[in-house]
Amino acid sequence: MDLIEVIVLAIIEGLTEFLPVSSTGHMIIASSVMGIASDDFVKLFTIAIQLGAILSVLVLYYKRFLKSFEFYLRLFIAFLPAAVIGLLLNDYIDALLESAFVVALTLLLGGIVLLFVDRWFKTADDAEPSRKQSLLIGFFQCLAMIPGVSRSAATIIGGMAQGLNKKSAAEFSFFLAVPTMFAATGYKMYKFHKEVGFSTEHLTPMLIGNVIAFVVAMIAIKGFIGYVTQNGFRIFGWYRIILGAAILGMMAMGYDLQII
Repeated sequence: MDLIEVIVLAIIEGLTEFLPVSSTGHMIIASSVMGIASDDFVKLFTIAIQLGAILSVLVLYYKRFLKSFEFYLRLFIAFLPAAVIGLLLNDYIDALLESAFVVALTLLLGGIVLLFVDRWFKTADDAEPSRKQSLLIGFFQCLAMIPGVSRSAATIIGGMAQGLNKKSAAEFSFFLAVPTMFAATGYKMYKFHKEVGFSTEHLTPMLIGNVIAFVVAMIAIKGFIGYVTQNGFRIFGWYRIILGAAILGMMAMGYDLQII
């Protein structure tokens, strides 16, 4: 990857990681348009720059992370389903990641859901989830193991299904991203180190990518919370439908779409 490709992918990661639009779908189009080769380091890079996005949540909501042990217990409970199911189905999930069609289809279906989700969950509380609600949100997060579903979309809808309002559901989704993304990133980095090995040439793009993802994610989170509280999810639904259709259109025109 050259510097421009590093910057573009990091901006995409920062913008899309916490929005219900699927960062995977955006990576497909961006990597295909830029002609980025899908080698081991590129695959690692797109995962590792999540660390910058994680840091943005910790900085923006640091007071919540200093609040109580109960806060961490609920995050752990919500994290458990993805940890267990992810380990059990790792090979199957990797196989799904090879299919751009799966991504396009789930983008379309998820977009349709987001068009109506505001109507389905009108009455909601401005409160943190209980332990039971946290566990159920954790199972919703497992849906995001299907490429294109969007971890953010799955957990926000899961929170709203448990009676949380848009703001509370979105914020818990951000918090849950910290252990989930940290675990996924740590695992992928360990595998890369064991199978390929890090070199000094990897450090610069990783550093630049994480810094950019951090800054962009902070802006995206602030804007998203304000917008969705006032306007709901319909715009994200239409956006997902358009993006899914765009991927299908590119496939029909012969583009060799690869999920990096």
